[in-house]
Amino acid sequence: MPADTVASVRLVRHATLLVTLGETTLIVDPMLGDAGVDPPVQNTPNQWRNPLVDLPDVDLAHDAVLVTYRHTDHFDAAAARDRIDPETPMIVHPEQVAFLEEEGFTDVRPLSGDLAVGGLTISPTPARQGYGDLADAMAPVTGAVVRGGDDSPAVYLAGDTVWYDAVAETLSAVRPDAVVVHAGAARFLEGDPITMDAAGVREVRESAPNDSPVIAVHMDAINHCLLMRDDLREAVSGVTAPEDGEVVTID
Repeated sequence: MPADTVASVRLVRHATLLVTLGETTLIVDPMLGDAGVDPPVQNTPNQWRNPLVDLPDVDLAHDAVLVTYRHTDHFDAAAARDRIDPETPMIVHPEQVAFLEEEGFTDVRPLSGDLAVGGLTISPTPARQGYGDLADAMAPVTGAVVRGGDDSPAVYLAGDTVWYDAVAETLSAVRPDAVVVHAGAARFLEGDPITMDAAGVREVRESAPNDSPVIAVHMDAINHCLLMRDDLREAVSGVTAPEDGEVVTID
């Protein structure tokens, strides 16, 4: 990659990211409301109002939006009505196009194959939120590989998924230059986690290219995410768990 090419992932909060490759910035899963504006996720251990923390003071300028999942911790009322221009290109799972159109967005693009937007190419990847019947009930969710122009790195956004065969297969096929995983071990009172726990993140770290950063987000901001950053850092080595607002540069 040329030395003057910008490639970075900035954690805004929870799953909200600014992915910049070259001259194009993609905002992913914009949850942009103030702390406490949304009710807690029900049937979970901690009944605290969401988000648990304020939005950091960062520049949210972007060229397009990727929504990997339609729940409010990935796309909230503030994003829908206040902070995202309705003419912005919106990329979403094909089954959720109508959801964004109903919110008033005029340029909604289904992520059903390689999709060009600005200077980026975005490709869908499989994701599974949880196991068994619960995973079926939580669907659809998507991951994505984001690429820029020539010599640009490939960034694999795993999305709201647990570790399973399709994640391993994507890592093997793509050999990404950076991986973003949704950790937090989100769960309900019954059943297994529906996003990656420490063991799942460890599997990603062991399966990803050794020189590719594994960036763990989706923690410390929503009441049903029980795995905290500090716990993950202690449990898994070789993984970056950025603070809100922190930028991770991709070489």
